[in-house]
Amino acid sequence: MAAITASLVNELRNKTGLGMMECKKMLTETGGDIQKAIDEFRKKGVKASITERAATEGRVEVLTRGNTAVAVEVVCNTDFTAKSDEVLKVAQRAAEFLALNASASANDDPGIQEALANASKVTGENVQLGRTAVLNGNVGSYLYSTAGKGKIGVLLQFSASANEELIKALGMHIAAARPLALSRDQVPADLVAKEREIAIEQAKATGKPQNIAEKIAEGKMASFYSERVLLDQEFVNADFFKGKVSDLLKSKGVELVKYVRLEVGQA
Repeated sequence: MAAITASLVNELRNKTGLGMMECKKMLTETGGDIQKAIDEFRKKGVKASITERAATEGRVEVLTRGNTAVAVEVVCNTDFTAKSDEVLKVAQRAAEFLALNASASANDDPGIQEALANASKVTGENVQLGRTAVLNGNVGSYLYSTAGKGKIGVLLQFSASANEELIKALGMHIAAARPLALSRDQVPADLVAKEREIAIEQAKATGKPQNIAEKIAEGKMASFYSERVLLDQEFVNADFFKGKVSDLLKSKGVELVKYVRLEVGQA
């Protein structure tokens, strides 16, 4: 008989959405066999493992506390459940936990696991903790919310203290513009090489010699950077600031050190 450990009980809870004591009792009866426990629950009318359902919906929650900014994704099966209080409470609890334990894993916290199991039980859906992110220092956070839930969370780390107006404006830009990287040197080298090669071949296809094609490619790469690199992008709200994001930051006397963009369903 397998030992009835806390992790074994948690695994069964996550698969069925049932309570801790129910799962522990069933595991004891089935000798610690997860599959047999699930089968026995099914015989009693409990649905098959909720984790077999794809968790493609969800919500994001952000939190800034002192010099720590946190973003948490909770995933589930339907948009309806993503808007529910149960999912919101899980997201808020995980965000609070990470704000106090920045280097820890929220999945290792028994309280959060209990909240996830309860949310799964109440909603009948596969509610799981998704990605998380934490930044420390001169930080801020922005949440893009629509239809009753946060869909995109943005964390920002600055070289110096930034006011709420700038944090909101830059967070909104990052949410909308989907930059690939903060600066040109952070764009993956293989992607840069691929884009440059394509640009050269496009120019050569029009009859341009190699040296001219390479010059044309450099111009196209500048356009690529202005579309995909945050500091090169034109700020999205010209009424607030007209110019590049780098110019906006310069006008405020700060540098953006790092950012994280977390969107439900996006890698």
